Amino acid sequence: MKLNNIQSADGSRKDRKRLGAGIGTGHGKTGGRGHKGQKSRSGGKVMRGFEGGQMPLIRRVPKRGFTPVSRNEFQIVNIGQLEKLKAGSKVDAAMLFEAGLVRNAVDPVKLLARGELSKKLSLTVAAASASAKAKFESAGGTLTVAEAK
Repeated sequence: MKLNNIQSADGSRKDRKRLGAGIGTGHGKTGGRGHKGQKSRSGGKVMRGFEGGQMPLIRRVPKRGFTPVSRNEFQIVNIGQLEKLKAGSKVDAAMLFEAGLVRNAVDPVKLLARGELSKKLSLTVAAASASAKAKFESAGGTLTVAEAK
């Protein structure tokens, strides 16, 4: 086989639809747009959600609640997940990201108490639950809670 002999599989390539090119093409006259109406005209687009003047669904349905702009989205790490890290290492968000325990190294990390830990680690996180602090320190580790930005 050579590059100049390669051919596409049968049916994988189709000719483009030649609109308005006469009655014999099957797409002549109205060009596949049907008859009359806004959608048949050039530039005849309807904005998303428009219901012909009827009050649109998005405006009929009552709105509830709000999204706070300054909300802190924490990345969660459980104590049991720290077991796979090397004993005695200094752990921060960047190291947790390298180990695959968090999505990224930028967002704040919160430590929760699920699981058990038998290694001594030095951990820096943005937040930690009270029970997670107790478990971590009882395993002999040092926990530093740095405020989230």
